[in-house]
Amino acid sequence: MVVQGSEMDARCARCGKAKMLTDGTTGERFCGGCGFVVNEIVNDLGPERQSFSKEQFEDRARTGVPTSLAMHDMGLATVIGQANKDSTGKPLSASMKNTITRLRTWDSRSQVHEATERNCRQAFSELSRLKDKLALSDAVVEKTAYIYRKALEKGLAKGRSIPGLIAAALYLSCRETGTPRTLNEVARRINVKKKDVSRCYRLLLQELDMTMPVLDPIKCMSRIASESGLSEKVKREALKILEQANEKEISAGKDPMGLAAAALYLSCAIHGDSTTQKVIAIAAGVTEVTIRNRYKGLRELLDIQVPDKKTRSELA
Repeated sequence: MVVQGSEMDARCARCGKAKMLTDGTTGERFCGGCGFVVNEIVNDLGPERQSFSKEQFEDRARTGVPTSLAMHDMGLATVIGQANKDSTGKPLSASMKNTITRLRTWDSRSQVHEATERNCRQAFSELSRLKDKLALSDAVVEKTAYIYRKALEKGLAKGRSIPGLIAAALYLSCRETGTPRTLNEVARRINVKKKDVSRCYRLLLQELDMTMPVLDPIKCMSRIASESGLSEKVKREALKILEQANEKEISAGKDPMGLAAAALYLSCAIHGDSTTQKVIAIAAGVTEVTIRNRYKGLRELLDIQVPDKKTRSELA
């Protein structure tokens, strides 16, 4: 396809009469009258691929898929296109077509030739499913892939379950980024026993020389409240209780999920919400005994008075 030039350089520099034309296939720029060639190759600054967004005909980019640690080849694999044409758009000969077909076959085989590549492909496919099931962010997924690759370098995957090891790496990543996900929840979603995941978790901590920060119970509270269907008033009261507990250092050594669940149940008792301990315990992934113990501790140490049913009915 031949297109005309812009208004700025529409005339030929030699004859000054005819307009400049551009061949869209070869990239040559030449005069339509005397045939004077200005440029043999013009760099195309247009789009190379569609972004497949709502504005797919307007929002396009020349860049390809971004590199990612969560891909077995980090997104840098060689891709041989399916079009049997050369750079000028001409169809390939029969012999060259056979050669390109063989190249495509060996290219696809070479991407998962080594054992490490096959291990990463299986592990990161599990990670992709976990990302959807647990609603994880890209930062958590990238951190998980980084930890898993470090484990592979040290040879920790030999003789161990790939799902168990990727689940342990994911739990480590959640702890480091402050994402409120429990070990029980991760093990249940990937369908691996908690004992196996915790064993791999301790191994990674020891071999990779990592230290985990303590999870903030305030970050856990919003998630538990949402799954329990609690009101905003109850959330605000529970937030005040947790802030007072942090100021008086009551939360030290306590399970963050259990402490957050107890603060929510205490807030429900203050405001007369009829949500039971069982509902909050299921949402938090802890037992009802844990909630009762933390509930009593918060009431006594913070000196919080909970009105009885008669008082609440009078206030209502």
